[in-house]
Amino acid sequence: MRAYPILALALLAGACASTSETYPSRTATEQLLVSRAADRAVEGLTLPIPSGSRVFVDDAYFRAETASYAVSAIRAALSDAGYALVSSKTEADAVFELRAGALSLEQMRRVFGLPEMRVPINDSFNVVSVPELSIYSRRDRVGVAEFSGFLYEPKTGAPLGAVVPMTGEFRIRSHKLLMIVAWGQQSIDPGQRDPGDSWREF
Repeated sequence: MRAYPILALALLAGACASTSETYPSRTATEQLLVSRAADRAVEGLTLPIPSGSRVFVDDAYFRAETASYAVSAIRAALSDAGYALVSSKTEADAVFELRAGALSLEQMRRVFGLPEMRVPINDSFNVVSVPELSIYSRRDRVGVAEFSGFLYEPKTGAPLGAVVPMTGEFRIRSHKLLMIVAWGQQSIDPGQRDPGDSWREF
């Protein structure tokens, strides 16, 4: 009989032990897609001011998931282009105010056969899931980034120019044959750019 209290105590102690896990809003692959798209979008970025000018990058209105990485990529591109980055507007020859048109994911799936479906089975709208029955399927996951912005003189607020939308894409494509054999590849798509320089003057 003495064994029962000991066993109950052991079970209680075991029940109190647990492991918690956190799950980010995006997987590592999704984060990679968006980050690489941001890198592609800012390639060749130039501003309508002389090289060597001091620039303050204003990201106060740049609101998007993974915005910090995108802003850093923009700052790196400006540094590579020969501009001096400063930490305040008072030190700057020009303020570059950023905005995000897109910084997210797109997905597309093509199926040769029957795709996964949810079928209602009664008047109460209860559904049953029917698994995919395909000979071949292809999945595209695409990170899309689009940025733009404008420049102004920090003391007077006078406009200095604007940067046309910069767009970049990064794609991962995967294939599946007979729902068993899977393979994939990565490809970089630079997206669409307007011809010529990446800026226009007022």
